[in-house]
Amino acid sequence: METDNNTFSVTTHSYTESEIASQPELWIKVYNEYCVIKDQLKAYLKNLLDNKDIRVILTGAGSSAFIGEVLLGVFSNRFRNPVSAAATTDLITHPELYFKKNNRYLLISFARSGKSPESSQAVILSEKLSQRVFHLIITCNSESDLLETVRSKNKFIFLLPPEANDKGLAMTASFTSMLLAGLMISRIYDDNKELDEQLLILHKYGNKILNEYSKSIRKTAELDFRRAVFLGSGILKGIARESQLKLQEMTDGKIICKHDSFMGFRHGPKAVLDKSTLIVYLFSNSNYANLYEKDLVAAITMSGKILMSIGVMEENIDAENLNLEIVLSDDGKNIHEDFLAVISVLPAQLLGLYKSEQLGLDPDSPSESGMIHRVVQGVNIYPYGNGK
Repeated sequence: METDNNTFSVTTHSYTESEIASQPELWIKVYNEYCVIKDQLKAYLKNLLDNKDIRVILTGAGSSAFIGEVLLGVFSNRFRNPVSAAATTDLITHPELYFKKNNRYLLISFARSGKSPESSQAVILSEKLSQRVFHLIITCNSESDLLETVRSKNKFIFLLPPEANDKGLAMTASFTSMLLAGLMISRIYDDNKELDEQLLILHKYGNKILNEYSKSIRKTAELDFRRAVFLGSGILKGIARESQLKLQEMTDGKIICKHDSFMGFRHGPKAVLDKSTLIVYLFSNSNYANLYEKDLVAAITMSGKILMSIGVMEENIDAENLNLEIVLSDDGKNIHEDFLAVISVLPAQLLGLYKSEQLGLDPDSPSESGMIHRVVQGVNIYPYGNGK
């Protein structure tokens, strides 16, 4: 599949800005890679997923774990097997909660670099504590330590294009590319015609955010907000979680961020709102979910307790008094909600980039104290034994 190049102009020399801008074209490359390996991957998965005794675990660390959170419902709806999502950081501290001796698993690991020690240890523990484990590894790094850890023949590797292996601290292109790979895998038994259509819409919407809304998002970043809240329903709750992390880590924690579902936010977390708060609504493209979402927007607008609001939506849903509406479609709903998830994180990536620059930070390495790194450091791995 080929498309026209985007026209978003990169204004700095930061890796992060280039990596954000490259995403629509990169998504097409990821799709092309998927088409190359699809038949092999389909054969590998069919042997496993035809057996309902195989349990699927979606895993990763940090942003890679949030991919599993987004995909959980998608995989559960598309496959007959029991599916769960658990971060590697949980798998290694309490492996007995996830792996049972008499069970068999397909461990689907998402890893940008594959060099986080938790990722390798989760693989080791899965094979130690389970009857049998099969592996599907989605990674952006051909030199991933994870590839060496999985020595079993029971593995399949989906290696993404090298451009997906972000050089900046924040996962941007890697996150959306691995999420997209997971969405395509969920459709492994489907004809590619529908995927072709969805990828073209995805590409179009991505470029629309970059080309038509980046200036408005930059202006928003110039406002004096000190808190930010991201809300999403269903699979978009996981995108809200990734969005709050992007802004918080790229601003070195100077902007405190929260995430929740629209309905969940009413039950206590709403107390965080004040006049220094930016709130970002990631709207579902479900008319039913929109009824609840718009009710919350109206209630928050009426309270007058926020600095500014942004709404990200496929079509204009007439939510009340949003300060900035990011509307993706000019002709109604065209994209499936799981693919909408890929698009919905872009505004937060841009907001994090611009706020980082506005605060005088380096978007590629925003941690002035050196507390956070591109690949996590300082993690000790301990042997797991009977003492627990």
